[in-house]
Amino acid sequence: MKKFIKIFSLISILAISIFLIESLYSTVYALSKYGSRGEEVKQIQTKLKRWGYYNGNVDGIYGSQTLSAVKYFQRKNGLTVDGIAGPATLKALGIMNSSNSSGSTSNNSNLYLLSKVVYSEARGEPYKGQVAVAAVVLNRMASSKFPNTMAGVVYQSGAFTAVADGQINLEPDATARKAAQDAINGWDPTSGCLYYFNPNTATSGWIWSRPQVITIGKHIFCK
Repeated sequence: MKKFIKIFSLISILAISIFLIESLYSTVYALSKYGSRGEEVKQIQTKLKRWGYYNGNVDGIYGSQTLSAVKYFQRKNGLTVDGIAGPATLKALGIMNSSNSSGSTSNNSNLYLLSKVVYSEARGEPYKGQVAVAAVVLNRMASSKFPNTMAGVVYQSGAFTAVADGQINLEPDATARKAAQDAINGWDPTSGCLYYFNPNTATSGWIWSRPQVITIGKHIFCK
């Protein structure tokens, strides 16, 4: 009997410990996952719907449709495909939580992400052309036609070839970082352009219809 009580006590302690650890983990990282409800879920649904990953209602309920949309987003953007909106996924969505709310951290993250866009989309281009690519991203953030966060613009479905083919995950070099910083500091060689394309590889007829402003290297920048 005493042995049974001892075993039961150990099991109870273990169960309580696991519960406390899971509770702490959820609190610190503000995880949203299947079955979750609330404002953060609404933000996730809103972002995914705006970018073409989610077709359901923005109801704040993390159901099967939201789960599938999160997995789709994760798969397309080089994230762990677990269907859980943890810190990395929330960061990619441009949603602030307790682990990424610091202003300096956010600024550093934006610079790094912009550097990755420059490197993956424009490495090998003239330096001015690399700054121009970064400027297009920033111009989109400032436009009502696009998401208003760096991650939102970069990971918008179909927006950048480098995201679609996975090159966005390459580590940017010092030149790309400097180009991104120059764009953030205000240099815009495109004079406000929202689009660019390579005329040698572009297959979209629509992009050719955009008003062309300047050609830098292999890219035509347009509005």
